[in-house]
Amino acid sequence: MAMRLTGLMSGMDTESVIKELVAVRQTKVDNTKKAQTKLSWKQDAWKELNTKIYSLYTQTLSDLRFSSTYAKKTTKVSNSSVVSVITGANAMNSVQSLKVDRLASNGYLTGSKVGGGNMDYTGDTTMDEMGIRFGDDGKASIAVMAGGSMSEIEITKDTTIDNLLSDLRKAGVNASFDEKNQRFYVSSKTSGADGNFLLAGLDNAGVDALAGLGIGVYNDMVKYAGGVAGLEAREPGEFDREVKNTVASRLSQIQKSQTEMEGKLADMRTKLASMGVGKAEELENMDAVQLAEKVSDFMKSDAYYKLSSEDQTDLVNYRDDLDRYASDMEDNSRYFTVDENGKYHATETLETEVRNDLTNMINRIGQTAQHVEDNKSALTGNKTDGQDALIYLNGAEYTSNSNTFEINGLTLTVSAATKEGEEVTLTTQDDTDGIYDMIKNFITKYNELINEMDKLYNADTAKGYEPLTEDEKAEMSESAIEKWEQKIKDSILKGDSTLSNVSSAMRMIMAGGVQMSDGSKMYLSDFGIETLGYFTAPENERNAYHIAGNPDDPSVSGNADKLRSMIATDPDKVIDFFTNLSKNLYNKLGDLMKGTELSSAFTVYDDKAMQIEYDNYTTEIKNQEKKLQD
Repeated sequence: MAMRLTGLMSGMDTESVIKELVAVRQTKVDNTKKAQTKLSWKQDAWKELNTKIYSLYTQTLSDLRFSSTYAKKTTKVSNSSVVSVITGANAMNSVQSLKVDRLASNGYLTGSKVGGGNMDYTGDTTMDEMGIRFGDDGKASIAVMAGGSMSEIEITKDTTIDNLLSDLRKAGVNASFDEKNQRFYVSSKTSGADGNFLLAGLDNAGVDALAGLGIGVYNDMVKYAGGVAGLEAREPGEFDREVKNTVASRLSQIQKSQTEMEGKLADMRTKLASMGVGKAEELENMDAVQLAEKVSDFMKSDAYYKLSSEDQTDLVNYRDDLDRYASDMEDNSRYFTVDENGKYHATETLETEVRNDLTNMINRIGQTAQHVEDNKSALTGNKTDGQDALIYLNGAEYTSNSNTFEINGLTLTVSAATKEGEEVTLTTQDDTDGIYDMIKNFITKYNELINEMDKLYNADTAKGYEPLTEDEKAEMSESAIEKWEQKIKDSILKGDSTLSNVSSAMRMIMAGGVQMSDGSKMYLSDFGIETLGYFTAPENERNAYHIAGNPDDPSVSGNADKLRSMIATDPDKVIDFFTNLSKNLYNKLGDLMKGTELSSAFTVYDDKAMQIEYDNYTTEIKNQEKKLQD
């Protein structure tokens, strides 16, 4: 227990002495905290300014160093309702004529009305409820030709409209049912002739089903039946070529399926390892069957019941997925082999099955061909085939499966056919406005930065202002505190030597001129870009540049637009100057932002040194507070 002699016994007022000693020590703590706070505000000010300098360096100057950035072209169109044009940098200056013969379109099938009477059909309506007729086996088979391949859809009495739509979409077409109009709609997924599709019955029941659904198209059925049934009747080898092509298509689908499953297995091994089912190196060499067995064994252990309910559910799903992958892989394994180079090869089993399938299909189609003729009047679907867009540019013919053409640097998007005898004129030339806007943007960005740097350097003094202690803040309002601290923050970089060095370096580059490719030297003033002068410019804007004739700059908007005129008459000289000016400023800022022992990379101020100083303050404050407590 500490004992203290009062002034009454010792003749010395110890309480007053102690209070004075504490006050002195507290002042030292407060002063150190204030110094650290000011340093923190200085760090923040520099971080913000450095971000803007770095932005000029990377987002503006980086691209402007290269002449290709200025290689802008524009194309004027005499009739924008027919075509829009995106002009690439490599497009040639030219005047061209365009005729649009037709636009690209999708294949589109509008079904005849199927509902009405006492019942309107919905997505849940079954084929049986719609009155669709089936064969003795209660099934109907439909062929969907789309995207260069054929898919077979099997319909039963229990198949719903939504089931059928889902199967059609999987087969490569868009499909919907409009309950209001009671019609099916089918369209190709891509425009153009290559995106066309075809629906056909693979048996009599399939023909009847399409007729009952209102999407049977007589011409398509005849076309399909004739094409398939005629395979054997065509020139020698046609059937074998069809077998070969179908095998290749099936093999490609199998390879895609295998690759997808292998990818899913790789992801699953990672997840299973994270759940503790096994070590990663152990699971790595397991196939789907082995993984399924591993998961099943794990689910019988105590470790499984220690998992969260969510993980337990996931593991059940993983096991089911693995069983399915294993089954699919086993089915696929009969149809291919893989050589040492990872290339897939079809087995005899695949070729035999394809040959048998095609033979059976030919036989079935032969039987249904007459049925199609007998039921011609019931095949009432209305279908238009997709077509490629066709244009003539300078008399040369071009086709596209979309309405977009990429021709010699121009991207043309046509939206209407030209009228009889009409030609649209495309005029491609240098984009004077584009080059002007780039230079204007550069000058604007530079001005914003240099003006801010001048404002920070020339800020009003905050002499007599120091960061507030907590006791001082308690005696002031929030608005007064904010105003007090802002006064200090606004002046935090006043007279800063680093700021002066960076600003001076930038100004010297801009004012110093550029060595041109022809050996001459040119300055910004040669392009009508100058500062306003010391007595004319507003305070802290004396180093900003103004482009003569710039309509957005009231101080020089009435002057002759020298820059735009030079871009139009001698764009190469303009590009030569500004690429080199940008390069000079880019390189100078790069030098200023090189990392050192005191600063990080891409930083113009000594951020490392400031952080060390800040940390030292933290240590000093701790020591002083300990002494104060003592």
